[in-house]
Amino acid sequence: MHRSSRSIPKCPIRTSTEESILSDADALASLSDASLVERSADGDTVAFGVLIRRYGPHMRAYAARILGHGDGEADDAVQEAALQAWQRIDRVDDPDRVRNWLFRIAANKALDRLRRRHPHLDLEAVAESVDDRPVDDVVSARLQVQELARIVQALPDGPRAVWVMREIGGASYAEIAEATGMPQATVRGVLARTRRRVLEQMEGWR
Repeated sequence: MHRSSRSIPKCPIRTSTEESILSDADALASLSDASLVERSADGDTVAFGVLIRRYGPHMRAYAARILGHGDGEADDAVQEAALQAWQRIDRVDDPDRVRNWLFRIAANKALDRLRRRHPHLDLEAVAESVDDRPVDDVVSARLQVQELARIVQALPDGPRAVWVMREIGGASYAEIAEATGMPQATVRGVLARTRRRVLEQMEGWR
C-alpha cells in the first residue's frame, strides 16, 4: 500500500505513550531487517523506528561524508531520507538488503543538498580513457584514519560524492549514474581519477 500521504514524526517514532513504544521497540530489537521491513510495510511505526535507529547513525555518517560539511545538513538529509523511506517501505525489493536501500535514499538526499549549493555538481573534467584501477585495499582498510578523512573532506563536492557512494556505500556505477545524473562513463572516469588522487595522498600510510 502506497502511503505518500502519511507523515512521520521525528525519530524515534512514538506511539500513544513513551513507555509503550520503548517496550515494543525492545521486543522488536532482535528481529531481522527483513522482519522489520515486513512489519513496517504493514504500517507498524514502531518496527520502522527500530529500523531507523539501527541504521540512522550510519546513514548520517554516510551523508556527512558526501556533504563534507558539519553544519547539520547531514541530520536534515537523514530526516528527509527517513520520511521518504517510510513512504516507500512497501516497495523494498529485497528486505534483507534494506541497509543498502536506506543508504541510497540518504545519498540522494545528500546529493540534493549538493545541487542546491551549485546547480551542477563540481565535477572535474575527466577523460573517458582514464584507467579505472581497482581501489587499493589500504583505502577500505583505513577509512577511519584521520588522514584519509582529511583527504576525502578536501575533495571537490562532485568527486567526493562519487568516491563515497562507491567506496563506502558500495553503490554500483549504474546507481551512482542515476543518483548524480552523470553517464556511467563519466562516473568511471571521476572515480578512477579520485581513487588515484586519494591513493597518492595516502602513500605515507602504506
